[in-house]
Amino acid sequence: MADNIHKHIIIAGGGTGGHIFPAIAIANALKQEDPDIKILFVGATGKMEMEKIPQAGYQIKGLDIAGFNRQSVIKNFALPFKLIKSFLQVRKIINEFKPDAVVGVGGYSSFPILRYAQTKNIASFIHESNSFAGKSNILLGKKAVKIFVATDGMEKFFPKNKIMITGNPVRKTIAASTATRNEALGFFGLKESKKTVLAVGGSLGARSINEALAAHLNEFAANGLQLIWQTGKSTAADFKHLGEGKENIWVNDFIKEMEMGYAAADIVISRAGAMAVTELCVAGKPTVFVPFPHAAEDHQTSNAMSLVNKDAALMVKDSDVKDQLVPTVIALSENESLQQSLQKNIHALAITNADEMIAKEILKNIQ
Repeated sequence: MADNIHKHIIIAGGGTGGHIFPAIAIANALKQEDPDIKILFVGATGKMEMEKIPQAGYQIKGLDIAGFNRQSVIKNFALPFKLIKSFLQVRKIINEFKPDAVVGVGGYSSFPILRYAQTKNIASFIHESNSFAGKSNILLGKKAVKIFVATDGMEKFFPKNKIMITGNPVRKTIAASTATRNEALGFFGLKESKKTVLAVGGSLGARSINEALAAHLNEFAANGLQLIWQTGKSTAADFKHLGEGKENIWVNDFIKEMEMGYAAADIVISRAGAMAVTELCVAGKPTVFVPFPHAAEDHQTSNAMSLVNKDAALMVKDSDVKDQLVPTVIALSENESLQQSLQKNIHALAITNADEMIAKEILKNIQ
C-alpha cells in the first residue's frame, strides 16, 4: 500500500502538561479510529514536549520559537528573528510531511504551523482547553474548520458555527480508574476513618498554597483531618520535611499515580489550570480552587469561576490564601451537605470521551 493513501496529521503545541497530555490523548484516539494514520507532533525546542511526546511513542520536530517575555523587553529583541526562522522550519515540515490536517492544542509552536497551514488551505483544527481563549487561538479561529472547547460561553472568542463543546481529553489512568477510597488510603499509608484533603499545585508546585499549608499544618490533626500534600518539584526542599513524624500527613514532591490521590481525597485543594479542572470534574471531588494569578489573561480565575458560578466548587484568591485557605477547607470538611452538593454539581460537568469526539470530528472533516 502506497504511503500517500494514508491520512497525515500534524499536532502542534505544548509548553505545559495542560497542552501535552490532551495532545497525546487526541493522537491515541486518532490511532484508535484509524490505525494506519500518520501523526507528527511539532513543538518548541527545549520545552517539555520534546521529552514527553517521544515517551508516548510519537515523532516530534522542534521549532526555534519563544513567546513574548512580559518581564524583560530586552529578551524580546531576538523574537522577530526567531519567528522568521520558525516560519521557514514550518514551511519545510509541511512541504515534506504533506498533512491532510493540522491540529493546534495551544503553546508557542501551534501558531506558526496553523497559520501557514491556513495559507495553504490545509484543514486546521483548534483545541482550546481554557474558558478564556488565548490570543493566538482567537486569531487562528477565524479560518479553522472546527474549534473544540472545554466549556460553554466561548462564542465571545470564536465564530459560533465552528464551536464544538467536547470538554478536555483526560488521561485514561484517571478517566478509567477503578481505585477505591480504602485502597488509595492504604497506598498513602493513611487511615480509612478520617477525612482526607488532597493538595496539589501543579507539577512545579504552588508556593502560596504550600506556605498556607505549612503555616496551618497542625490544624489538620486538631480537626481530625489527614493531608496528602504534593509540594511540586520547585518548592519540595522547603516543605517536604514538615510531614516528618506526623502520621496524618503524607508529603512528597510529585504524585505519579494521580488516580490514587483523587480516590483517597474527600476534599481537594488545587490550582485551576484547564487539565486540573477537567480531572476534578471526572473525579467528582469537592474542590477549593486557588487560581494562579499570573497565568496569561488570568485564565485560571476564569476556569475556576465557571465552576463557582455553577455551585460546583469554592474559590480562594491567591492573595487571600495564607489566612483563608485552611479555614475554608476545615469549614467545608464539617459541612456534609455542602460537600455533597459540590460533588454532585462538579461531577455533572464531567466529559470522559473528549478525545474520541475530537478524533471522529477531525476525520469526518478530512475525508
